[in-house]
Amino acid sequence: MANFRGECSERTFLFRIAHNRGIAYITRRRLPIEGSDVEPEIEDGRPNPEQALSTRQQGRQLLDAVQRLPVGQRQVVSLSLEGLSYAEIAEVLGITETNVGARLTRARQMLRRRL
Repeated sequence: MANFRGECSERTFLFRIAHNRGIAYITRRRLPIEGSDVEPEIEDGRPNPEQALSTRQQGRQLLDAVQRLPVGQRQVVSLSLEGLSYAEIAEVLGITETNVGARLTRARQMLRRRL
């Protein structure tokens, strides 16, 4: 801090250095001026139509497979997807936590076979 003259606080001095460095960085990275040969590429963050269709189809298949599960397994899967813990699911359904785990395991096995 050889240039620090004591006219302001050290904190302000450091903020000013950081600010000046940021401005210098931005200035060096300027985008090309309009009319230049290089045009910046703008990426589309959305999935391409094929990926979107595939994702929707997979979602429908999963939903159909979950809906075909026996009621007890379907309830456990649904509550699990809602973010409930085993203890909370057990309390809601009036079963033990062990039973929640067993139903989820069976449901996952059935879903794997169907998908």
